[in-house]
This record gives sequence, structure tokens and C-alpha cells, in this order.
Amino acid sequence: MPDKNSNKPLTDVAFSSLDLLTSVQAGLEAAGFTHCTPIQALTLPSALKGKDVAGQAQTGTGKTAAFLLVIYQRLLELKPEKPGRHPRALVLAPTRELALQIHKDAVLLGRETGLRLGLAYGGVDYEKQRKALEDGVDILIGTPGRIIDYFKQHVFNLKQIDVMVLDEADRMFDLGFIKDIRYVLRRLPPRDRRQCLMFSATLSHRVLELAYEHMNEPKLLKVETGQVTVKSVRQTVYYPANVEKLPLLVALLRGISDGRVMVFANTRAATDLVERTLNANGIHAAAMSGRVPQKKRQTLLRRFHDGEIPVLVATDVAARGLHIPDVTHVINFDLPQDAEDYVHRIGRTARLGAKGEAISFACENYAFHLPEIEDFIGYAIPTEQVEGDMKPKLNRAPPAPRRHDNRGGGRRRGPPQSNKPGSEKSQSGKPRRRRRRPKS
Repeated sequence: MPDKNSNKPLTDVAFSSLDLLTSVQAGLEAAGFTHCTPIQALTLPSALKGKDVAGQAQTGTGKTAAFLLVIYQRLLELKPEKPGRHPRALVLAPTRELALQIHKDAVLLGRETGLRLGLAYGGVDYEKQRKALEDGVDILIGTPGRIIDYFKQHVFNLKQIDVMVLDEADRMFDLGFIKDIRYVLRRLPPRDRRQCLMFSATLSHRVLELAYEHMNEPKLLKVETGQVTVKSVRQTVYYPANVEKLPLLVALLRGISDGRVMVFANTRAATDLVERTLNANGIHAAAMSGRVPQKKRQTLLRRFHDGEIPVLVATDVAARGLHIPDVTHVINFDLPQDAEDYVHRIGRTARLGAKGEAISFACENYAFHLPEIEDFIGYAIPTEQVEGDMKPKLNRAPPAPRRHDNRGGGRRRGPPQSNKPGSEKSQSGKPRRRRRRPKS
């Protein structure tokens, strides 16, 4: 059922009209939330009654708050006599960054509920995380791999799960997590003994197949806007040659004052080059990709969030699920190779009704993806010309630091080899004699 007011950032439905428990309502008031967004207004009435829901809406429209409110309400209504060690709600997210963002929102909204939160994701202290889960949590939020790891070690079981949430389900497929998702879902209580919620910006046929297999007659609720991108994002596309991309990027960023900009590239090598070039030309930027350690990623996101870093250069690891307020511009240095990724990238700006700008470079390498993107969003993106003053002469970026191969833990594999003739050893460790060439 489409929502007729979907173009409004908020609806006329007040949270106070939803008969929420006092402690849940207190969290909303502390966060300053008074009225529902369209996806919240559409899904909460059914979900708060215990119905399984698959919700679809554009990114940045409040899906996280929707399922967190359902979790808090249900767990408090079904509260056991004494707290147990095993989780009663499970939230699966495709990336560490999204898991951290969900946890942050859960802390804010659940401050008065007394429910215990737990995190499980890779890239951080394994034993510290394990100890926190062994002490007992009510709501477990994390990525599939680390949660399955702890589950197999009997750190917790999933027999007490009352609410299961699958966030960004289509991204789970894209990242190859579907086998892990099915593994988890098959170890939950039967469908009629727990509630399952699924939220995403897109609900493809493969996602709906998963919903019908593991959910209990789910209600499919979509916020339809007539277009898949937010209207408040001004979109433009340039057609630079490959050698013009970096000068054009620098020129555009120099023209943005008091902005918070996310620049997307398709590879880690590209993010690294862009970061070094921007900093060499007086633009403070930081790069974030899958190669960056988790703690450093969190620090970079915090500094970008706080405005210390005005430009964040990223691969699609940062394209989904992150709520970073006041992102004014998104620049696609490389056009994404998947049309849905374009929507999620530009969804980093113009969140909850704000205005934003999305600029894309259709270069020699990636321009052929533009027709697919325009077909997906349903219209042609307006074109801008690369003028002469958009090609400034740049300072050359410093060379990238050498990366040492640590796959062997810093040690050479196998026995040390000598350069002396006749000293090579076979795999058995015995000296190998050189064969002499027969005299002619």
C-alpha cells in the first residue's frame, strides 16, 4: 500500500498516538522525535501488533527507528521474570559500519528501557567482545560472520529470540551473505513463535523469496514516491576524460564552502589516489575502504561526523546504512557499476527532507553504466560541461606508502635459502645435488 504523503519528511502521525510504553516513549522524547516518517507511519501499526513486516523505503527515512521501537515494545511486554544470558532480539546488518550505527541509535532510543545491548562484528578485540556477550545481552546487533562464529562456540544460543530483524536485506545478497542468513534463520524458534522484520531501500524478488520462506505471512509495505531517488537531491553529471577527473574534482571542491562532502570511487586504489591528491592540493580529506582497520574507520567517521574532516573519500563500504547528518554533497568520482548503488550513494545526502547535491563523473572507464542508472531511476540526469577553469594545474600527489606483505606474519615461509651453488634443499630437507651437464 503506497503512502500518499511520502514526499513529506514527516507525517501527521504522532508517536504519542501509537500506545507505546512509557519507557519507549521517553526515549523518543529524549531524541526529539515527535512524528513518524512515512515508513514508520506505514509499518509501526502492524509491527507493534506482532505482525511480520517487510518494509521498503528510500534510504535515510527512519527505518532503523521503526524496527528498534518494535523490539523495545515487544521485549518489555514479554519481559521474563529475571534477565537471561541469551539474546531475545537479533538484528543482522551487512556491514560493521551499519551495525555500529544501529547500536548508536539503539542506545539513544532505549535509554529508559533497561534492556542490555550487545555488538558482534569483525575487526575489533575478539575476546573483549566475547566476554561482553557471555555476560548476557537482551538485544544482539551485528554482522552475520561474527555472530555465527560466537554461536558455534556456544557463547549464546538463539532459542529465546522473540524478534528477528534483517536490515538492508538486498545488500546481504550483494555481499554474498545469503547462506549465512539462512543458517541463522533456521536456528531461530519457529515462525509462529517469533516476529520477523525486514527493512531495505529495495525489496527485490530474491529478497521477497527469502521473506516468504522464513517469515510468517509478512505484510509488504512500501513507501512509493514515483521515483527511487529523493527529490531534494539536485543531480548533475559531467563527461570528463580520465586525465580531467582529478582536476575537475579539485575545482568543484574548492567551490564548495562550509560543505560536508562524500566522494565515492570504485576501488581502494582510486580512493587512495584521490585522498593523496586532495591533501596535496590543500583540501583536507581522508579515505575509507575495506582495507582500513575497523578502529581507524570508526575514528574517521566520527571526525567526519564532527566536521573535523570536510571530505570523506570512500568505496561502497560506506554507501549504505550510515546516518551522517548534514552531508551537503555526494560526488561519484567513479560511476557505480550497479544502478542500485547509485541510489544508495546519493542517499547519503538530503536525509529526512534536507537538500543536497549529487555530482557524477561519466568518464571513459565507467560512462557506459550511465544508461542503466538512468533507466533504473526513471529519468535522464542533467548534464554539465567541463569548462576551462575546471581544469586547474595540480600539485602532484606524493607516492603511496609501500605496503608490506604480512601474510606470513613477517617471516619467510620455509627454510632459509642460500645463494651458494649446490646448497639447494629438497622438500625432505636433504641437500639437492646439481646435475652436471654431460660432456659433448
